[in-house]
Amino acid sequence: MASQETQQESTQGSSNADTDQPPLWSYVTKLEKQGVSGGCWQFKCNVCKDTRKGSYSRVRAHLLGLKGFGISICKSATAAQKLEMKQLEEAYEAKKAESKAKEVALPCEAGIVFKKRKGSSGPLERAFGVETRDQLDQEIARMFYTEGLPFNLARNPHYLRAFQFAAANKIDGYVPPSYNKLRTTLLQKEKDNVQRQLEPLKSTWKERGVTIVSDGWSDPIRKPLINFMATSGNGPLFLKAVNCFGEVKDRFFIADLMKEDINEIGNQNVVQIITDNAANCKAAGQLIEGEFPHIYWTPCVVHTLNLAVKNICSPNNVETNALAYEQCSWIKDVHGDAIAIKNFIMNHNMRLSIFSKFTSLRLLSVADTRFAYIIVMLKRFKLIKTGLQAVVISEEWSSYREDDTVKANFVKEKIMWDSMIEKVKIEIYKKEKRPTSQKSIFYDVVHGILVARWAKNNTPLHCLAHSLNPRYYSDEWLLEDDKRSAPHRDREISQERAKCLRRLFPNPDEHRRLLDEYAMLSTKSGCFSDLTSIEMMGTTEPKSWWVNFGAQTPFLQTLALRLLGQPCSSSCAERNWSTYSFIHSLRRNKLTTSRAQDLVYIHNNLRLLSRNPTDDEKMWDVGGDAFDSMEDVGFLEFADLSLDEPEFESDLIIDS
Repeated sequence: MASQETQQESTQGSSNADTDQPPLWSYVTKLEKQGVSGGCWQFKCNVCKDTRKGSYSRVRAHLLGLKGFGISICKSATAAQKLEMKQLEEAYEAKKAESKAKEVALPCEAGIVFKKRKGSSGPLERAFGVETRDQLDQEIARMFYTEGLPFNLARNPHYLRAFQFAAANKIDGYVPPSYNKLRTTLLQKEKDNVQRQLEPLKSTWKERGVTIVSDGWSDPIRKPLINFMATSGNGPLFLKAVNCFGEVKDRFFIADLMKEDINEIGNQNVVQIITDNAANCKAAGQLIEGEFPHIYWTPCVVHTLNLAVKNICSPNNVETNALAYEQCSWIKDVHGDAIAIKNFIMNHNMRLSIFSKFTSLRLLSVADTRFAYIIVMLKRFKLIKTGLQAVVISEEWSSYREDDTVKANFVKEKIMWDSMIEKVKIEIYKKEKRPTSQKSIFYDVVHGILVARWAKNNTPLHCLAHSLNPRYYSDEWLLEDDKRSAPHRDREISQERAKCLRRLFPNPDEHRRLLDEYAMLSTKSGCFSDLTSIEMMGTTEPKSWWVNFGAQTPFLQTLALRLLGQPCSSSCAERNWSTYSFIHSLRRNKLTTSRAQDLVYIHNNLRLLSRNPTDDEKMWDVGGDAFDSMEDVGFLEFADLSLDEPEFESDLIIDS
């Protein structure tokens, strides 16, 4: 009976040999998938009835009796069965080999001869292996061309080191790491190595403090992610990216994620948490402040400014906002004209070609979610104003009639009559030339928006950091404007500072000692009465000043060194998404979230460890971030977070 069963199973294996699936899967029964991705299964051998786990390589080793694969050999398989299975496997491998792409000869193999110097084929050339070097160059180039790799990869120092190491060590029979080894074993080794390398940086957090920064994003397959970074004076360190698919991102969920990072870092090391200004993030921050009184939730200053700019440049026409809309709606109209001009040029190839002859700068396509997107767009139009004027008065523009002439005339009228730029000049320069005693409604509206936003997002921690910056006590800073006053003379700052100090130093004795130390700082008395310390208040970097002159006020010095090294925005988390989108792009959308997180962890933190301000090899990692967002854009440039497009462009727009 058993022999008949085995014979039937052998026949089943033979019948499935012609399918695309590896043939030996038919000799086992798949029970349960192991892991979300990959080919690992829990299976039951149809021959010996044992239950094992593994991928096809282990199934093959189990049935054919191969050693060294981490699985026991099937002891019930007969010699005839093993021979049959071996033949099926050989036939499958032969079929795979036949189906592979046809080899295309390299230029050196196809007999293509390039112009060479006289005597280049002599013994000296052969001694230096010039032909072998040429063939290797062509093999590497073929890899770039067939896989669509960016030429920027050739600037990567690790790319150069890999080939230099191989050439120097002459490793006979070396085979590069396989697909699976790169994505599993080597990836984990590199991650573990990066974690070890980051330990010295993490050890500074106890003295300098650290800020946890968080921001949300959606990956190419629309899975919502929240990333967490730890940043201090040494730069931003990527912690993790959490897949929130199927989760309700309320205050409790976000607060729990924050607490995980706080406990991992050590709550005494954390100074603040920075997120955007969303209601659920603010509520989560309040939960954290309730559990850890010494940790502040701080809204992102950049988001705050962006909301203020949006209120000014794109006001809503509602009853409660009537005055702001009346005074500021012209900015939105000007931006609309700029969009119409940009779209007309971009949608007509001949117009775009004419435009490219008159200016080297590109038009911008700025997403509404970008910081200060209206200002970025209008700033670029101001820079290319002369080029645009030259375009619309050129003979080529006037003679080309094959598209919408009405829109073409609209563009010409707007540009030539300078209506956009002049409108801005009239409204803003007019205000600046007013006597200070004369009332400006536009100024009052803008000032009111900025004050409202600041009041809504101001925190005691900001006021305390302001009070600990020696520059704001220096004569150089105070005499620049007669309206300025030192922090200890500002009522609002003093009130917020007092709140913060009571919260951070609940012990009465420590609080009293801290107040005494602050009194010496603000009055420039005691240890701060030294002429050198007073002279250097306005010229020395704040942390350096505290290191040099704050030793006799240990409480204040420790507090200053922790606070003055902290960021005030979540921009590092925003920038990290460009790294994430570079790695987890539309072309690599099958990456699992955990593997993508490991790759981002390694990429971001290796950059942090290797970054050198004087490093000439700055393009290999910066250009990488921009690769996906800038391919196939032609004359249309996608704006990034920076407001200084020309300077930023000089770093990223390279001849590749």
